Amino acid sequence: MRPRRRYRLRVESELSEATFGGLPSADLIEAGVADLERGVESIEALLVSIGVPRLRQLGLRLPSPLSSSERRLYELLAEEDPDAAHSRYNALLRRLVSFERAAERTS
Repeated sequence: MRPRRRYRLRVESELSEATFGGLPSADLIEAGVADLERGVESIEALLVSIGVPRLRQLGLRLPSPLSSSERRLYELLAEEDPDAAHSRYNALLRRLVSFERAAERTS
């Protein structure tokens, strides 16, 4: 298993910093963007990669997404805990969608 690195990064967007910080799962999205910026393949970076098209429509400036992000996310989750990979994958996607929907209402 690869060590996971976490970084904090301010995301430049049309959303104000205060609003962005108050959105559900903002910490997860920020960590994913930071990992993408640094070229780190992490659960968070793969999740943001899945959401790149919609997140960019919301005005977020994002680096290039990782390829095969849906498959790679599931594989990483399965490496950590094969029995829980499916439910964790779905839970992460729900968190991404929750963030996207909240951001849409804010913008």
